[in-house]
Amino acid sequence: MKLYYAPGACSLSPHIALREADLPFELVKVDTKTKKTATGADFNAVNSKGYVPVLELDNGERLTEGPVIVQYIADRVPAKHLAPENGSFARYRLQEWLNFTTSELHKAYGALFTPTTPEDYKPIVKERLLKRYEYVDALLGQQQYLLGSTFSVADAYLFTVTNWAGHVGLNLDRLKALTAFQSRVRERPAVQAALKAEGLS
Repeated sequence: MKLYYAPGACSLSPHIALREADLPFELVKVDTKTKKTATGADFNAVNSKGYVPVLELDNGERLTEGPVIVQYIADRVPAKHLAPENGSFARYRLQEWLNFTTSELHKAYGALFTPTTPEDYKPIVKERLLKRYEYVDALLGQQQYLLGSTFSVADAYLFTVTNWAGHVGLNLDRLKALTAFQSRVRERPAVQAALKAEGLS
């Protein structure tokens, strides 16, 4: 398999999942501005949407959209327990968290990274993000991970997105359970390996 990624982008989530799953894969770095891979190939020919992540399977099939990719990875190695069994109520809880992260957190950060976003709009976005994070913090004050005591691909996605807070000036220090979660996930060997491979450690 090949994972097309950009350092620190949302592709870090499936990168962590692949390492947690202990699956063989190749990393292909993408410059999201020039839309070129590290070898100079046209990334738009890989994904016409123009963004990472893309998981290319050995048979040539390609999957896009991080929440879908991480579930595919988890389902490849059910013994690793990175996602609850398909069809179980716990699996719908996982999908609930993946959807919350993608729509309520990930999407909001986009406005803060976009140069054309009006400056007077950014505080509104940050306040909305903090409200969403308060909800997450309250849950993590009761349990280690989003689904309870077991790390899942939803945690990898939350960790990845929350890592962006410092880059946009969003202070999460008062959210003690969330900051403890970030530290806890960061210490996982697979996460450390992914961060090192992307030049982020």
